[in-house]
Amino acid sequence: MDNNGILIVSLIALVALSAFFSASETAYTSLNKARLKNMAANGDRRAEKALKLAEDYDRLLSGILVGNNIVNILSASLATVLFVPPKSIAKDRPEQLALAFYPALNAIVVLLTPIIFLTSCWQKLIYRVFKPADDRGITEEELITIVEEAENEGEIDEHESELIRSAIEFNDLTCEDILTPRVDVDAVDVESSPDEIARTFEDTGRSRLPVYEESIDTIVGILHEKDFYRLRDRKSVREMMTDPLCVVPGTQLAVLVKLLQKTKNHMAVVVDEYGGVVGIVTMEDILEELVGEIWDEHDEVVEDIVEVSENRWRVSGGASLDDLREFVPVGEDFDSVTVNGWVLEVLGRFPESGDGFEYEGFNVTVEKVAQRRVETILIEKESHEG
Repeated sequence: MDNNGILIVSLIALVALSAFFSASETAYTSLNKARLKNMAANGDRRAEKALKLAEDYDRLLSGILVGNNIVNILSASLATVLFVPPKSIAKDRPEQLALAFYPALNAIVVLLTPIIFLTSCWQKLIYRVFKPADDRGITEEELITIVEEAENEGEIDEHESELIRSAIEFNDLTCEDILTPRVDVDAVDVESSPDEIARTFEDTGRSRLPVYEESIDTIVGILHEKDFYRLRDRKSVREMMTDPLCVVPGTQLAVLVKLLQKTKNHMAVVVDEYGGVVGIVTMEDILEELVGEIWDEHDEVVEDIVEVSENRWRVSGGASLDDLREFVPVGEDFDSVTVNGWVLEVLGRFPESGDGFEYEGFNVTVEKVAQRRVETILIEKESHEG
């Protein structure tokens, strides 16, 4: 190959290298770190390495600039090194420089409008030939990762982070996830005397009680405490109660909120496919999913998870399995939504006090059992000393 051929090949190689550096700068400037983090967490080694490089952006940017200028103008490599710092400064103070550079840049854009138009047409043509991926929308996992990053960097506090995460995950929750199970429902018989009903209101501290006929599986109404005390001497329970709102376990909470608002109810009865009562969901239950536990003057404050000592916890059987996952890595392959259900699934039978098992580095012991239900368990993290 003659000198001209070598020169042409060299020029093509340099142009290709210049395109490589320019495309690299654009890619690393525009990439979604949250998406890369999720890919890395799922075992993508290349994503992990790319993320590590992207997080050291100043060093990466310097490398790209130096390389790009070397292939574009070999004789200006020293100038390239000298002009890397100003671009890093522009990255650190983008708003101030953007305002300062606006007059000159605006004049340039107006002057180069015809060329910009042709470039835009060329870009559209390239996009048609090389269609970009259609999955650029941000996922729920990526959004949660962004929230966690903002919390770690101090841009939002822990309470704000938790509230945002709860709002993001709210649409995934159903009545089954938060309902009060049938066996824990405080209710009254439609044939109960006024004194019996008054005593139930007093003992439970509830402002509303489901009313059943013959058995809890037949809830026929909801009795409001205010209506009961106002009308107890003049009307029967059937006349005082309101019709119940019934939903299925899979009803999304977002849908239930709208139903409660539309029907002006504060409580919904959850029934299964056979018409049996599964439990109830109140407006307070829904709000607690967003803002945490709400206690009033009638509530006895009971913590579902209590740290007994270092690396040792007492957990209520009725506690949410999601709450337990905050410190025990319970897999997502379980069907249960409560700790009681989780223990039953793991053991495969109804447990007795003293039963236990090991799970992912934790020792789990059933502490109390009542009426075929686990009331409390003790969880202790295994020690790896010695």
